[in-house]
Amino acid sequence: MIVKVRVITNSASNEVVSRIGSVLRVKVKTKSLDNKANDILTGYLADFFEVMPNNVAIIRGAKGREKTVEISGKTEQSFASIMESIP
Repeated sequence: MIVKVRVITNSASNEVVSRIGSVLRVKVKTKSLDNKANDILTGYLADFFEVMPNNVAIIRGAKGREKTVEISGKTEQSFASIMESIP
């Protein structure tokens, strides 16, 4: 599954805030957009979608707030049900 992610930095916790279509708004616990933020984001998304960390890859936008992320390791139906549960 490929999703677009809007990253919000400098948060108190890592969390998915909302979903607008297939765009996720995700808060991360770091102050800047760098490799550390990307590592935190991919690790958090792996936990959130219950997949292995190596099944989450940033394929576009590694240095910006808007990222395109590919997540694999589950069926499309499983991903769809998780996406539907996000407000």
